[in-house]
Amino acid sequence: MVIALGIGPVAVADTKGYRDWVAGPDLPAGCLDLGSRGEPNLELLLELKPDLITGAYGYGLDEAPFRRIAPVHTVPFYDGTEAPYRQAEIEALKLGSQLGREAEAQRLIQETAATIAEIRGRFSERAKRPLAVVSMFDDRHVRVYGKGSLFQDVLDRLSLTNAWAAPTDSWGFAMLGIEELVAIGEARVISLDPIPPHVKIRIDQSSLWANLPCVKAGNVRTIPPVWP
Repeated sequence: MVIALGIGPVAVADTKGYRDWVAGPDLPAGCLDLGSRGEPNLELLLELKPDLITGAYGYGLDEAPFRRIAPVHTVPFYDGTEAPYRQAEIEALKLGSQLGREAEAQRLIQETAATIAEIRGRFSERAKRPLAVVSMFDDRHVRVYGKGSLFQDVLDRLSLTNAWAAPTDSWGFAMLGIEELVAIGEARVISLDPIPPHVKIRIDQSSLWANLPCVKAGNVRTIPPVWP
């Protein structure tokens, strides 16, 4: 979100993970790697003397050590106070205010809404065909996104029907055995990269996967990484 508002961070935790799982917007050249998200390098962070530290706390990472280095801006996604899409808009405005980028935050929100509206018009003929969004966990398990996820909010705005209507966790997904995808029948499936090479090999060789109705119907498409 910081990059989307036109500011390049000097350092990010787990830059490889960002490039693998988020992909865009691109990290700026020279952006340093602070190590893992669970245990970032506080000594390096202290040396960098940042003006502001942004992050999502409350998931096992203590905010206090960071506050001793610089002011901290917390981004509390999926805290249940708002639907994920609306909360993303609210957090964009808060961060824009913190960074002096209020106009950029408003523009980001407006351009995103306009893009969704434009795509909705193109998808009008497909609106009645259910669609599932999944992420391969390994060759036997899959995350499928539903109620409470950012994907669900976007599908709703696109007037698309989510093929997965069963319960999800607080992050808006359910962890399933691959065989449980039989419940969605021949629905269209969007599979998110990255899929580790060894997992992809096993999935491609899996008769369990090959015999799912959605796979047999040729309705599975893989798209580049999207961090939900």
